Amino acid sequence: MDAAAVTFALLTLAFAAVARGLSRLSLTAPIAFVGAGAALSLVVSAPELDAVLPIRLVAEICLALVLFAEAAHVQPRQIRADGFVIARILVLGLAVSIGLGFLSVRLLLPDLTLLGALLLAAALAPTDAGLGAPVVTSPRVPPRIRRLLSVESGLNDGIVLPIVLFAVAGLAGGAGQPGPVEAVLAPLAGAGIGAAVGVGGGRLLGWSVARDLSTPRTRGLGVLGLAGLSFFLAHWVGANGYVSAFAAGTAFAAASVWNEKDRAALELVETIAEPLGFAVWLVFGLVAVPLVVTEAGWRELAVAVLSLVVIRTVAMWVALLGTGFRTPTVLFVGWFGPRGLVTVVFVLIALESLQVTEAGRGAVAAAVLTVLLSVVAHGLSAEPLAAHYGGWVDRARPGPETPSRPGAVGGSTTRNG
Repeated sequence: MDAAAVTFALLTLAFAAVARGLSRLSLTAPIAFVGAGAALSLVVSAPELDAVLPIRLVAEICLALVLFAEAAHVQPRQIRADGFVIARILVLGLAVSIGLGFLSVRLLLPDLTLLGALLLAAALAPTDAGLGAPVVTSPRVPPRIRRLLSVESGLNDGIVLPIVLFAVAGLAGGAGQPGPVEAVLAPLAGAGIGAAVGVGGGRLLGWSVARDLSTPRTRGLGVLGLAGLSFFLAHWVGANGYVSAFAAGTAFAAASVWNEKDRAALELVETIAEPLGFAVWLVFGLVAVPLVVTEAGWRELAVAVLSLVVIRTVAMWVALLGTGFRTPTVLFVGWFGPRGLVTVVFVLIALESLQVTEAGRGAVAAAVLTVLLSVVAHGLSAEPLAAHYGGWVDRARPGPETPSRPGAVGGSTTRNG
């Protein structure tokens, strides 16, 4: 444990020293730490699958903090303005992604059971906007498109989680697992808890600002406490902690009366989430590369490529059909559906609950390979494609991507649109 902690600290220090230089090469933090983990796997024995389960809590906390911060940067009025499009992406888009994913897994990995195929298809459906950070933060990309990608990433894991839990419960024979009713109710309960925590916390901190009872630094600690409270309270009562964290961030943004300077308190949440993510990606790289080498073949590679390229693009085409978005936008949104922390967490949930059979190891290898390819492909392509797409938007006639009406939705300059 001490050697692992020292190694991680040294790698974090090294990355901090060269982060700007790496960014010029489009090398993101996930790429760097996955690469470091892969290099370590050449000199140390990779742990068995069940030995990496302790990292699950770190991954869950990291994901909850990221979801809270992403939501807190988006104003509720912006979500309402794009509610129709967001609903189509989250309903039609996810349904098509899971449906086509299920069919591709059944075709390519026939030894998996029906529930196993459903579990893998659901685990590969949610997106992680953090892997394409240059897209959701680039001023070249229209705010409306950045917002759609961020909100989709924040909500789709909570929608998919009941399917994952249902499949896990079926594969485990139901022992110790929530039933389908509980799995469906958990996200609703999480949303209610998160909304209550976010509104209450936002008003409390706003009250302290009005009476000059706190400082920007202590309010940053308070925001961090809100993120943690929403996640762990939901877990405590059996609700969905991820949905709770996202709902808390959204409710906090609505209830907060701070000015832009004070909203920098959110940076503490993001700062703490960052090294937690480094740890997850380092362990992922340590385990993923040996697993892919030993377990993945052309079938697992085909599942990964279909999921990242074909299925995602078709799903977004169906979801955005009739909304007025033009082909370059549909292709851009279709490509930037990275698979990251959410998929890793879902795989860890399955590993914790199930005995991994030979067919199951192939499914895990397919999921791991999908994330591995996504880390590299989306990390390297995010900045150049964001610039290319932004150039097209600048040259093209005004459209739904860039409403020309002054003050229209899509003209926001907030962090995520």
